[in-house]
Amino acid sequence: MTDETQHRPAPQIDSSVPHSARIFNYWLGGKDNYPVDREAGDHFRQVFPEIVDLARSGRQFLVRTVRFLTAEAGIRQFLDVGTGLPTANNTHEIAQGIEPGSRIVYVDNDPLVLAHAQALLVGTEEGTTDYIEADLEDPETILARAAQTLDLSEPVAIVLQGILAHVDRYERALEIVEQLMGAVPSGSYLVVRDGADTNAAYQDAINRYNQSGAVPYNLRSPEQIAGYLDGLELVEPGLVSCPLWRPDTTDIGTPVEQAVLGAVARKP
Repeated sequence: MTDETQHRPAPQIDSSVPHSARIFNYWLGGKDNYPVDREAGDHFRQVFPEIVDLARSGRQFLVRTVRFLTAEAGIRQFLDVGTGLPTANNTHEIAQGIEPGSRIVYVDNDPLVLAHAQALLVGTEEGTTDYIEADLEDPETILARAAQTLDLSEPVAIVLQGILAHVDRYERALEIVEQLMGAVPSGSYLVVRDGADTNAAYQDAINRYNQSGAVPYNLRSPEQIAGYLDGLELVEPGLVSCPLWRPDTTDIGTPVEQAVLGAVARKP
């Protein structure tokens, strides 16, 4: 953590409105959530019981993609936007476990996430782990502050997992991806994971969730999710259901199709 991060005032946490990061923490068996989050999570699970498996497979997808980027693609810098609450196998733990000198910058706009990040996201002595409180809708601020830790003239992996769907307008989400990827050089990577509108029960649960007062989550079509990757070189197997992206023996259960798609792509 930088001195600036360590000396910020304690964040104000709103426990009256459910938040996606805390709900996912609840689904993953964590304790960093409030009654309003558990209530929203339980309602969601009643409509779409598969959500717990979906949450777990999303975490496994993060592990596999960061492992690939560090061990195979040689990436040493990560910008993880919409990181959510710290749990097992965070981006910096995976990357620095392979290459201790890796630099990771986390970005989120939830005060509870910030409070936990300050305490828990501590990396290796050789590397750097930092946190930015900022909104995905403000990529200029994200890039300006990330540049204090990352060398944006060298390849960076930009990780956007479960976050682009929180952008209301699809066209704006495309613009944000373009701005972020436009600021990093050839050889950089984009990691995307987001919910698809291909499962009726999932759509119904999302519609109910969006009426809870939480920041809405907008399911996109597979074609729209693929649009985030335009102009980039897809890493095999391309844009697929997350459990099917290079599954390995560390995953729990047999890989199955889910209504959440993920991909890794390289900037040429």
